[in-house]
Amino acid sequence: METRILQPISLTEGSVAFSEEDLALLHALQIAPRAAWSDLADVLDAHPATLARRWERMRSSGLAWVTAHLRGDPAAMVLAFVDVECELGRREEAVAALARLPEVQTIDIGSSHPDISLTVFAASILDYAENAVPRIAAQPGVLRMDAHLCTRLHAGGHTWRLAALNRAQIAAVSELARVEPFAGRLPPAALDLLPHLSLDGRATAAELSRVLGRSAATVHRQLTRVMGSGLLSFRCEVAQARAGYPVACKWLAKVPPGQHAAAAAALAGLRNIRLAASTTGRTNFTIMMWLRSVADVMTGELTLREKVPGIELVESVVMIRAVKRVGVMLRADGTTTGEVVSAPDLDPLTELVD
Repeated sequence: METRILQPISLTEGSVAFSEEDLALLHALQIAPRAAWSDLADVLDAHPATLARRWERMRSSGLAWVTAHLRGDPAAMVLAFVDVECELGRREEAVAALARLPEVQTIDIGSSHPDISLTVFAASILDYAENAVPRIAAQPGVLRMDAHLCTRLHAGGHTWRLAALNRAQIAAVSELARVEPFAGRLPPAALDLLPHLSLDGRATAAELSRVLGRSAATVHRQLTRVMGSGLLSFRCEVAQARAGYPVACKWLAKVPPGQHAAAAAALAGLRNIRLAASTTGRTNFTIMMWLRSVADVMTGELTLREKVPGIELVESVVMIRAVKRVGVMLRADGTTTGEVVSAPDLDPLTELVD
């Protein structure tokens, strides 16, 4: 499998503070990542040109970005959470090598064991066992691995919200997020859009047509089908610390059998939740929160026990920093470098393609 590194966007140096207007725009784009500025203008009470400038300022500074990635539905592919222990003094070497692997979509560095937490995509259990696992294990500095396969993804980064809009605004923007479902089989040429959408999830049909050398009408039709197929998840991401959540904590937990759906529903009301997933392994439920301080870890644990009766929190790990998030490379401060590592090969997912 060949790894392709897409060309980074142009970034400017320095930091840009999030104003209330910035947060409102980002919340809107979390709900409807591809919404037109003209459609968002009335909801946010701002001129379309002002919204475009505001977005470009944040995007070019690496503070916010829109990307598209494989949805990670366990019913259609393998989604695995892999904890990696590194050889003494070789963690950074291992991180750099793992970041280049397409199947390793997200990398978080822990403050204790495990050294590194990975989110891994694979097309099938065979692809995971015969390709993804050996490639991860073969990277320099990797000493041992512990994997949890996701059986249900209840919440993820694509569902996390900044809570900057009121209910009426949320309802209005949610209408803008609706897409026409497409139940047919995608033409093979439609998959050519995916690497470019991972680099810029707001890329227009006109922009994509110039890159691909196709007519705008053809690309518009292909883009509509890709979006309606459910193959991709579009998300607006933000630099974690700059958004006011510098601490990430992951819990490995046990939830009583038959209570996973109820647990997920109870956690859905918590704005800090970045991940809630049922898994295989010695624990059966994985949770991650973005928090404002390390002191909030204890508060988070108390909240989890209150919301989910019977939950057993087996292990918690505070993350020092994120290196890669669904293919997008990050700096130490959480801003994006603008570089995207291409997704895994889609060949095994050809049931969606003509």
